[in-house]
Amino acid sequence: MRKLTDQEIARRDKMKKIQDMGLDAFGQKFERDAYAKDLQEKYKDVDHDAFENMDDTATVVGRIMFIRKMGKASFFSLKDRTGKIQVYVSINDIGEESYNLFKTADLGDIVGVYGKIMKTQTGELTIKCLKYTHLVKALRPLPEKFHGLQDVEDRYRKRYLDLITNDDSMRVAQMRPKIIRTIQKFLDDRGFVEVETPILTTLLTGASARPFITHHNTQDLDMYLRIALELNLKRLLVGGMERVYEIGRTFRNEGMDPQHNPEFTLMEVYEAYSDLEGMMDLTENMYKTIANDVCGKTTFHYLGHDIDLAGDWKRISMTDAIKEKTGIDFKSITDLDECLKLAKEHNIELEEHEKQYGHIINKFFEKYVEETLIQPTFLYGHPIEISPLTKKDPEDGRFTQRFELFISGHECANAYTELNDPIDQLERFEAQLKEKELGNDEANDIDYDFIEALEYGMPPAGGIGYGIDRMIMLFTESESIRDVILFPTMKPRD
Repeated sequence: MRKLTDQEIARRDKMKKIQDMGLDAFGQKFERDAYAKDLQEKYKDVDHDAFENMDDTATVVGRIMFIRKMGKASFFSLKDRTGKIQVYVSINDIGEESYNLFKTADLGDIVGVYGKIMKTQTGELTIKCLKYTHLVKALRPLPEKFHGLQDVEDRYRKRYLDLITNDDSMRVAQMRPKIIRTIQKFLDDRGFVEVETPILTTLLTGASARPFITHHNTQDLDMYLRIALELNLKRLLVGGMERVYEIGRTFRNEGMDPQHNPEFTLMEVYEAYSDLEGMMDLTENMYKTIANDVCGKTTFHYLGHDIDLAGDWKRISMTDAIKEKTGIDFKSITDLDECLKLAKEHNIELEEHEKQYGHIINKFFEKYVEETLIQPTFLYGHPIEISPLTKKDPEDGRFTQRFELFISGHECANAYTELNDPIDQLERFEAQLKEKELGNDEANDIDYDFIEALEYGMPPAGGIGYGIDRMIMLFTESESIRDVILFPTMKPRD
C-alpha cells in the first residue's frame, strides 16, 4: 500500500472536518452564471472608484490556485476553464461558520463563490465573496505552484495536471477543436460531405507504412488498424458522392519523435472532377481561413522559423528543387546506372528495393532539399515508384501528378490527381508486391475489390491527406506533436 505524505495526511484530516460539518467533501451540482475570462473582459475598462456605485454580482466555480490567508480575511485565486479571477473572502461577509469551512481549503480544492464584483486599489478584478461553497477536496497537492510539472514526460502522462498548472496547454487543448470545426465548416460550405469508414481492415492499403496487427476472435482473422483512409473514400466517389472527407484516427507502427505519434488524426479529402491544382488551391485557402478565423493572424513561429501564410505559396517540382540544391537534373537522366552512380558518389545508401530511378530521386530530395523548404511550398512531380495510387504525368510517365505541402522543413499534406485507371492501378499494386518480396515491409497489398470498383468507373478526381496534429502544431505554435495530442502514446514506466 502506498505511504501517504504529510501533506496528504493533512488533507485527509481536513476532509474529515468537512464531513463532520455535515457536508459532502466531494460535492454536488453547482449552478454558475459567469466565467473568469468573460468577467475580466466585461470589466477591464471599469476603474476602481466606479464600482462604488455598482452592485454587479457573479457566481463562479473553479479550482483554487493561490491562497493568501490573513486571519479573518483572505485572498485566493480561482481558475475555471477560461482563466483565473481573484476572490476576497472575509468572516464579516460570510460568517464564522462559512469562514471556518474556508479555512479547510487547500490549493487544488474546487469551490463555488457568489459575490459582488469589485476592483482592488491595484486594479485587479476581484469577487467579494458573499457565499462560499465547498465542492471537492483535493487529496493530493498540486505540483509546485510557480513551475508546474518539471518532468516533461509527466506533462504527457498526467495531462490533467498539465492542464491545471499550464495555461498554454489549456490554450492548445481548446484551440484544437476550434480548428477542426473551422475545417469542417470550410469543407461543408463547399459541398463536401463528412463520412466515416472502418478502422479495422484486412488489407494494408492507402499509404506506405508499417501497420498495427490485431485479431478478430469470432472470425479467427488477423486484421490491421488502418494506416490511411483513401480507398474507401474513393469507393464513395465511384458511388457518386463526388465530394467527401473524413477526419479520423489512423495508426502506423512506427517510431515516435516530435513529428510522429503512432496514433494520430488524419483527414483525407476527395473531390470528383478536380485535380492537383484544385487540391493546391483548396489547401492554401483552407490554411488561410484557419489562420484568419481562429488565430486572427497569418504569421506563426513554428519549429524555429517565422512562417508567413499570406501571399501566393511557392510551387516547384521535385526534380527542379533537387537541381536547385545539387545541380543534378534527374528529369534529363534516363539511365538507371547513371542514377546508381550518382547515389554512390553522394554517399546515399540504398536498400535492395530502392535501387530504382524514383527511389533514388526521393533519396536525393530527402538529403538535400526537404529540410530547406521553410515557407509554405507545394512540391509536385513525385516519381511513380513512390506514388502507387497517383495518376501518371501525361507528359512523362516516370512521374506522377502528386504534391506534398512542406512547411518549416516538414511534410504537412500529401495530394494526388487520383489514379482511376483500373488496369494501371492493378499494375501498380503488383509492383508493390514485388517490392514487398525485396524487403519493403511498407509496401501495399492488392485490394481486388477496389480494382473492381474502379472498373465501374471512378470520375477524375483530386485527393489530399492532412496530418491534423501537425496542422494544429503550426497554428498553436507548438514544438512537439505530444503538445497537441491530449493523450499521446507513452511507454509505461518501470
